[in-house]
Amino acid sequence: MPKTEVILTHNIVDLGAESDHVKVSPGYARNYLYPQGLAIPVTSANKRRLEALRQRRAEREAHDLNSMTELAKSFSKLVLVLKVKTGEDGKMFGSVTAGTIVDELKHQFDVAIEKKKVRLERPLHQVGDHEVELRLHADVTSTLKVRIESSNPPPAVDLAAEAKAKEAAKAKAEGEKRERPVRKPARDKAAPAA
Repeated sequence: MPKTEVILTHNIVDLGAESDHVKVSPGYARNYLYPQGLAIPVTSANKRRLEALRQRRAEREAHDLNSMTELAKSFSKLVLVLKVKTGEDGKMFGSVTAGTIVDELKHQFDVAIEKKKVRLERPLHQVGDHEVELRLHADVTSTLKVRIESSNPPPAVDLAAEAKAKEAAKAKAEGEKRERPVRKPARDKAAPAA
């Protein structure tokens, strides 16, 4: 089936970027791209318009690069603190994923980034400090420090009460040794004398 040539006016995932000259099926162009204003047909008038689209694309990409560079600098100074539920032994219930990190960035710092820009080999399963790579742009990467803390309160330790309990246990153990009754040796139970 023959393809139709179009000029894209917006970025379309898996097809092309603004001002790209691409070939698509006629039905896709007629039923989706043209009505949505995402593409225009290739004509001599539209080819002249192509230069304006290329200039707009270059300006947008330069702006994106500058803003992502500034964002990368700010991320290198941030520490994202996440509170998670843990058991008594300090093990986490669940894990911290890229989605969790994106949600907390939005909640704590009002910074919205896409989940696919957070690079985790696997979800984080341990309490402590972690470094997470962010790929904000094709040319810009950054590192975000993530601190995972337990939301459970640490057990209150009263040193005086703990020392008192140890003393009591020690005194009890020594008292049991002293007060231990002496056992008499067992006698042979012989047949009763007649």
